[in-house]
Amino acid sequence: MHTAAFLYPWDIVGDPDAAGRIADLGVQQVTLASAYHSTRALTPRHPGHRIVTARHAAVLYPPDAERWAGRTLRPYTQDWVPGADPFGAALRALTEAGLDVHTWVVLAHNSRLGDEHPSAVVRNAYGDAYPWAPCIARGEVREYLVDLAAEAAVRPGARGTELESCGWYGMAHLHAHDKVAGVPLSGAGQYLMSLCFCSVCSDGYTALGIPAAEVRAGVRQALEPLWREEPGAGSPPPAAAPAERAAERDLIEALLGGDLAGVVRTWRDRAARSLQRAAVRAVREAAAEEFRVLLHADPAAHRCGANAGVDPGDVLAHADGVVVPCTGDDAARADALGPFADRPATATVAANLTVVAGMGGSPGTLAADAAHAVSLGANALRLYHGGLAGDGDLAAVRHALRTTLPGLGS
Repeated sequence: MHTAAFLYPWDIVGDPDAAGRIADLGVQQVTLASAYHSTRALTPRHPGHRIVTARHAAVLYPPDAERWAGRTLRPYTQDWVPGADPFGAALRALTEAGLDVHTWVVLAHNSRLGDEHPSAVVRNAYGDAYPWAPCIARGEVREYLVDLAAEAAVRPGARGTELESCGWYGMAHLHAHDKVAGVPLSGAGQYLMSLCFCSVCSDGYTALGIPAAEVRAGVRQALEPLWREEPGAGSPPPAAAPAERAAERDLIEALLGGDLAGVVRTWRDRAARSLQRAAVRAVREAAAEEFRVLLHADPAAHRCGANAGVDPGDVLAHADGVVVPCTGDDAARADALGPFADRPATATVAANLTVVAGMGGSPGTLAADAAHAVSLGANALRLYHGGLAGDGDLAAVRHALRTTLPGLGS
């Protein structure tokens, strides 16, 4: 079973033992961040620091000045990891330890870009801007994201890439000191609060046959029962829990109405598919040799976020594979992986399992969870996150990978 661990360059740079420690886990690959969003991250074993604060989204390599010259939207550089090319330095250390390295590229998630270019972001039905969520339907945003994907993915020495947030981002976001849980929103409510009404999206709805003002009014009307917390308004029926994604989709249509739901879905699906295809194509054109391109994906096209919603029957026609969130119980894992069961023989379906207990993961059940994922059609594993995990978590991972999982899925 081909297994990779996620890492940040700051987990490796300045720690001469880090690469060997990761290799000793029994993974074959590291998925290493080359373009990442703002974060505050723990580094529990690093000899020089314990907390790294990435103040804004940035690339972790020197961007190509000629590529970005004169452009309004361009990647930001960083100063919280020493060296001119921390990604390259980390890659070399990992490669010397015998590991393949693939790039980890975060695309449509960038708060600083939204703060500095407010016209480029998602605006909800109430007119509120989401600075962390660039609107992927806008031409200037799409061009920026496609070029960033190509540059950040194809770094010297990398063997492939995984593109995160390659699609719609929305309300659901761990923003600084979030205080948005006063009225719990289901997946359907999150979707309605994530619909964009910037000028481009508004024109798009109108062009599909329903004036944007009517769509906006319909969304606000659909949300009213959720704000009043009317019984049953915000959640699918409990019996539908094993098919959560389908239940969300049905509830969205019930709240919004078939015509409005159809127009919004058509517009957003077009924008997401266009970005995903263009990003994959740009990466392949930039790579000089065989280079696998995977998307972090959710099999429900209406979902937003790091694991962007996709059509399982479409995405594997242009990408080499998907990385699917699989932390949770067996029912949740089946709901996530089931739609990809008919994957092409050459496609990668990687089950992404959180192995940090403090972040909701279960490293102690990694072997059982991985075996269940394989029974559902997964043919690779991703472990989140090799740098954030404590020593006890890593010991459990090492035990599973070294003693229990060899041969699984082979």
